[in-house]
Amino acid sequence: MRAGVYDSGIGGLTVVKSLIEQKLFDEIIYFGDTARVPYGVKDKNTIIRYSLEALEFFKNFDIDIMIAACNSVSAYAIDELKANAPFKVSGVIEPGVMALKNKIPNLDANILVLGTTATIRSGKYERLLKQNGYKNINSLSPSLFVPVVEEGLFEGVVLETVARHYFEGIDEPDVIILGCTHFPLIKDEISKFFPSSLLIHSGEAVVEFLQKEFLLNQTFKQTSLKLFASENPDKLKKIASVWL
Repeated sequence: MRAGVYDSGIGGLTVVKSLIEQKLFDEIIYFGDTARVPYGVKDKNTIIRYSLEALEFFKNFDIDIMIAACNSVSAYAIDELKANAPFKVSGVIEPGVMALKNKIPNLDANILVLGTTATIRSGKYERLLKQNGYKNINSLSPSLFVPVVEEGLFEGVVLETVARHYFEGIDEPDVIILGCTHFPLIKDEISKFFPSSLLIHSGEAVVEFLQKEFLLNQTFKQTSLKLFASENPDKLKKIASVWL
């Protein structure tokens, strides 16, 4: 069983980590479009075009499923990917909402969605959450987190300053959806500002979603990983060696 995992940069490694831990696949092909990261500041048509180009990359491999481990792609391009792919396709937004439903039955819970500008602008999280009966939803786009994470700064003064810029003065919600796969890499910093909030992690959510929706319940002894990037693959491999 082989999966292709696609992200604008290194953030999708947070999904890969969960997939490896659960041994859902015997091989994972990862592609980070590091030459054009971040996607979250780009318009809908550009995100769709980049996503379809990534799809062509994965057609070179005999994969069973492609996981768009990028919320901006999941917000705007998932239908186009499904329509053009010769294999199954999953995004990360529906899994995130499903995970929240399973963990937070209280429809009056205060929910904060953190995502890139493109993801928040799409309103997809908010629509799905409201369709499921949730009423108190706020959204925030701490977009500077993405380039900070891409620089490999998972802690320290720079990250703390950026976090304070976005979070200072915000009331603590009951639950936070990490609506960008870069954000789990800095979840400890986020938790400093919201210590009591439940964090919904895209990687964990995707595992649960794949098991339920695609019946991927077989496990493998080990998972091999091949890493590809549109620019500076050595940097991707270095961060992967630390995170994974």
